[in-house]
Amino acid sequence: MGTWALKGHICQSRDPQQIEITENGYLIVENGLSKGVFPTLPEQYRGLPVADFGDRLIIPGMTDLHVHAPQFSFRGLGMDMELLDWLNTYAFPEEAKYRDLEYANRAYGMFAQRLKRSVTTRAVIFGTIHLPATELLMRIMDRTGLKTYVGKVNMDRNSPDYLREFDAEKSLRDTEEWIIRNQCRFDNTKPILTPRFVPSCSDALMEGLGKLREKYALPVQSHLSENLGEVRWVKELCPYAAFYGDAYDRWGLFGGAGACVMAHCVHSTDEELERMRANGVYVAHSPESNMNLASGVAPVRKYLDLGLHVGLATDLAAGSHESLLRAMMHAIQASKLRWRLLDDTLKPLTVDEVFYLATLGGGSFFGKVGCFRPGYELDAVILDDQDLPHPQRLDVRARLERCVYLADDRNVYAKFVAGERIL
Repeated sequence: MGTWALKGHICQSRDPQQIEITENGYLIVENGLSKGVFPTLPEQYRGLPVADFGDRLIIPGMTDLHVHAPQFSFRGLGMDMELLDWLNTYAFPEEAKYRDLEYANRAYGMFAQRLKRSVTTRAVIFGTIHLPATELLMRIMDRTGLKTYVGKVNMDRNSPDYLREFDAEKSLRDTEEWIIRNQCRFDNTKPILTPRFVPSCSDALMEGLGKLREKYALPVQSHLSENLGEVRWVKELCPYAAFYGDAYDRWGLFGGAGACVMAHCVHSTDEELERMRANGVYVAHSPESNMNLASGVAPVRKYLDLGLHVGLATDLAAGSHESLLRAMMHAIQASKLRWRLLDDTLKPLTVDEVFYLATLGGGSFFGKVGCFRPGYELDAVILDDQDLPHPQRLDVRARLERCVYLADDRNVYAKFVAGERIL
């Protein structure tokens, strides 16, 4: 890869409360890793090739911690329903179509191209129960140059006949076959264990997945405490569990020895949150999805104060889009409503904080990702905001804030993942 530099207005999180800006700065890249940000080009780097992006903004690539690839095709539909009705009416019938590889190839191709054009450089992705279609999704995502985890979904109960694995034994057998074939198959895409959620997975299936997690050292993704009806259902199905997350933890699927990300966590109890903090479980905050399906507003301020790992997620198709810029906007807006209407002790999120969640907060699930500190993988997005006119000159901070509310994929001028330019 060699050593080179990017030049432009560089923005990154110093910490969760502050965005650090270096105007007309230089970002040094060596073999795909950042060597740091400098206001002027250091003497030892004089003569390096420089990609000069002029007056544009250079930000870290963003991480989407939770997105359903097969649901891209029906985004924007069923937004007047709550979770369980929405799953049965829209999500499950659509996901069943992915047994047809021709359909899967067409639909996943659309999803992959949209994600590539967005500010996302890394993503944690749900597939379906279908092994061939999940391998196809991995192959398509690998070609985008984005770094992703992709999961073959497991579900053997409380699901329609057309989208349910025959039994736990077959589900586990298929999953292990998928792991063996794909753990080291792709450069950019890796497998992640994906029990859909506790109601759709028998104890036997969860136990087996826990053994596969330990055997192959895989991360885990699932859903947690999204909807009040769902939480009550888990209590009925798992009377042995102290709380929803305990039903995962019993089988070794809730962090601790391995990486784990749980989507939503809108109604997590204090006991559940403490287990998540102790186990290092990541929260994938999906603000628009939670509003669309009337699940509620997660108290993200509380999670940050407790020291939990928190990132952002679009959660297609309960979320209507793949833009993490819009997810940042929705996170701020949802936190304001919670503060005003539910709990005035939890102050609304700021632009600085949601920028952190979208970059470093979620990026750390992939390792040293999400900023331009020395030794971090170089994921960068170049934003061109010239089509967002303003009657007076704005400073870089104000321009970045406007991008959160006004920019979309048309403002993505260039994109780098692990030092490689993919756009």
